[in-house]
Amino acid sequence: MQPKYIQEYYMVISIDFDGTVVEHRYPKIGEEIPHATETLRKLMEDGHKLVLWTVREGPLLQEAIDWCRERGVEFAAINETLRADTNEHSNNTRKIDADIYVDDCNIGGRFDWETVYHMIHDHLDYYQIIREEKRKAQQQLQEMEEQQPKKKKRRWFGF
Repeated sequence: MQPKYIQEYYMVISIDFDGTVVEHRYPKIGEEIPHATETLRKLMEDGHKLVLWTVREGPLLQEAIDWCRERGVEFAAINETLRADTNEHSNNTRKIDADIYVDDCNIGGRFDWETVYHMIHDHLDYYQIIREEKRKAQQQLQEMEEQQPKKKKRRWFGF
């Protein structure tokens, strides 16, 4: 069981749309990136507040909102800061106040949605995820090497 302070804490998570929730097909809506809406619904169930942060405006924005809503994803705010306790310099900015930003333009790109959820839910940072992935890759390599049949050593003269 998680400590009470973790159970009650929620994060504001800023979510990009094109290239993050769906494949880039702007101004059209691309195919859903695997597990995107499933993960977003799970984050909502966990109590986090989602903010849609997208370049889309007008009818194109409404299409994205409707697309998400049809899949059970409701945003607490859209292209605006959710928190009321921001300072006077945060007015009229495209920068959304959030704890976490999920965007395909991050350095190194966006992790798959399973990893995004794992990072948020388990309070992991980028470096912990990289170390975990490196450990898994080394373990897989070692298992593959162990499964390879052992070759007989040849003498210098080839037989």
